[in-house]
Amino acid sequence: MESTPTRAPRPVSARNAAVWAVLDRELGRPAGRELTVLDVGGGTGGFAVPVAEAGHRVTVVDASPDALAALTRRAADAGVADRVRAVQGDGESLAGLIEPGSVDLILCHSVLEVVDDPAGVVSAITSALRPGGAVSVLVAGRAAAVLGRAVNGQLGAAAALVTDPDGRSGPRDTLRRRYDVESASALLRSAGLEVEQAHGVRVIADLLPASVVEGDPQALLDLELSLSAQPPFRDIASQLHVFARRP
Repeated sequence: MESTPTRAPRPVSARNAAVWAVLDRELGRPAGRELTVLDVGGGTGGFAVPVAEAGHRVTVVDASPDALAALTRRAADAGVADRVRAVQGDGESLAGLIEPGSVDLILCHSVLEVVDDPAGVVSAITSALRPGGAVSVLVAGRAAAVLGRAVNGQLGAAAALVTDPDGRSGPRDTLRRRYDVESASALLRSAGLEVEQAHGVRVIADLLPASVVEGDPQALLDLELSLSAQPPFRDIASQLHVFARRP
């Protein structure tokens, strides 16, 4: 189905600018063509609704019925209810929810650090993609967690994050694992995906007092984008964004 995407105004903050810079290029790459987009664990539609506003069709798969209800309301308020479909489920059940080889772009944000089987989720995502389709993966960064614990005086937790194979600080850690660029990229490559880009998200935004963030948001935005692709700054970001494609 052909359409001409019409982008509604979308606020961009330093906290999500690096991700949107990549997504905007991908969404605009097939000029004038409506993409089929899947948002795994997309919750209330923070990414899905703007993608729909840009003229694309989005299916959001999420385990929470409350989140999906909020997504439906949000899509209706934005005037894109006909472009957003809510499906209850999770990344590990994608094979039974999404037709193989049917999706142009998949968003998998803040999912792989909490699921039981990240390799299984990535395999299901790869199967859902059309050849040439792409996946945007956003994961928690190990280095940022180490530095954050250390700065707050939690030296034991920081040391555990360094040595634990999954990047956890202990049994009370709310995440099952954390990643660096190499481990996240290796997970995607193991499923047959080709990694094209890696960026840091929230490189410095989480380190600054609110007065600085609010004082000059454009300067912060520009600096975040400048640092997002540059090691070592990229590697200490709170989250890591890896963009890959199915050959």
